[in-house]
Amino acid sequence: MSSPVGTVESGGAGFSARERALPLSHPDRLFIGGQWVAPTTSSTFAIIDPTTEELYYRVAEAGPEDMAKAIAAARTAFDRSEWPLLAPAERAEWLRKIADGLRRRAADASHLWTRQVGVLHTMSSASIERVGAHYDYYADLAADFPFEVRHRPLQGAFGNVVREPIGVVGAIVAWNTPMSLAAYKVAPALLAGCTIVLKAPPEAPGEAYVLAEVAEEIGLPAGVLNVLTADREVSEQLVRDPRVDKVAFTGSSGVGRRIASICGDRMARYTLELGGKSPAVIFDDYDLETAARSLADAECVLNGQVCSSLTRIIVSRHRHDEFAEALGAFFGSVRVGDPYDPASQLGPLAMERQRDRVESYIAKGLAEGGKLVTGGGRPDFERGFYIQPTVFSGVDNQATIAQEEIFGPVLSVIPADDEEHAIQLANETVFGLNATVFTNDVDRAYRAARRLRAGTVGHNGYRTDPRMGFGGFKQSGVGREGGRDGLLPYLESKTVILDEIPSGYEPLV
Repeated sequence: MSSPVGTVESGGAGFSARERALPLSHPDRLFIGGQWVAPTTSSTFAIIDPTTEELYYRVAEAGPEDMAKAIAAARTAFDRSEWPLLAPAERAEWLRKIADGLRRRAADASHLWTRQVGVLHTMSSASIERVGAHYDYYADLAADFPFEVRHRPLQGAFGNVVREPIGVVGAIVAWNTPMSLAAYKVAPALLAGCTIVLKAPPEAPGEAYVLAEVAEEIGLPAGVLNVLTADREVSEQLVRDPRVDKVAFTGSSGVGRRIASICGDRMARYTLELGGKSPAVIFDDYDLETAARSLADAECVLNGQVCSSLTRIIVSRHRHDEFAEALGAFFGSVRVGDPYDPASQLGPLAMERQRDRVESYIAKGLAEGGKLVTGGGRPDFERGFYIQPTVFSGVDNQATIAQEEIFGPVLSVIPADDEEHAIQLANETVFGLNATVFTNDVDRAYRAARRLRAGTVGHNGYRTDPRMGFGGFKQSGVGREGGRDGLLPYLESKTVILDEIPSGYEPLV
């Protein structure tokens, strides 16, 4: 049996990367109130390299007292500092400093990402370089976003609608893309004037610690950003605490429902970016091999651990077998291996429990009548949490693998009677995060896009653009992240009506 680590010769990229020192200064501490403080407990989380199954490092586990301290620091920074009173343009300068700092630390963050969850290093290097641009985007938004809108009131001489920071934000991010997910929350929250407690995922906390180190380096005011790693019980404390005005969460729909119920009970604001079971609809005018190659390539991203993956592929019944064979050929030929090997196209799953989860779904797919076209097992490696790229055909739309999020490289091909039936099947799910339509007719694509119940609908491939906003319908979430819409949840609108025009303002013409 061979090991994927052995695909890279000694002294090559994979081995040299694993010999690098951990690029974190204080993994044994928590970033609270602008300082690295010792936790109140001796507990730690073990971060396991999914390629080698060996310990990578340990990080401090925050206890209830630590979470309370972080919330208090954020509350004090919001209530008693100048931060929420700064002009948006002043806060934008801090965002630019963060962006520059993250670019300086891009190599460190990319190695952490690969070592923690197994993402291909070619992808982690390219993607991490773009994270700073998200902070720059919100910095640029300060110039023309309508933080104030003048009105002519029915009574009085001066009317103004001002958008003010919502307050203290509890941000909770998932383990698959933690630095990007944090950026989608931290950047708009900071521009709005909020203060933040960022709860890092226990499986992949390193990128959040890099962000904290950047905040320390640039001198971000104390308490504006606090970073710690905690388990579910202490994370729920962040959601329940009345000092937290808003919760921004990315993760599973089950946890999202729990957060919504807690926040609803105390009328706290929340945004939820949750799971998906996203359809790709292939119309009869589109080339099957082109669609198969596009979908196989897209499913390699993050080793299939993407909430918006196009995993339900709907194709006309009379073309079903031909497409399933083409998809199986492309996806089955994907090279699985060490994420540091440039030749690898698919790395390991992030954790042993994640591999167990994917394997359980594959077993359900077989038990419920799906036909295995390719994959279904583990590659012949001695170690690593690997799973073969897997394709099922002839999948009933109500089957478990067609309805539940698997979060791994497993694709289901579903036959449809005609175009109308295909749209119906695509919408028959509790999720509504992403979708795409394969057709050579752009007008047909647009008509279908307007009928698909999804937060994003692409054309002829996997498409997202955070600058335009990202989020879902139904159980895929509440609210949007990214773009101008992603700033609004961190602001409260206040109507001000005065008898006279205050100084600094001119009469409306």
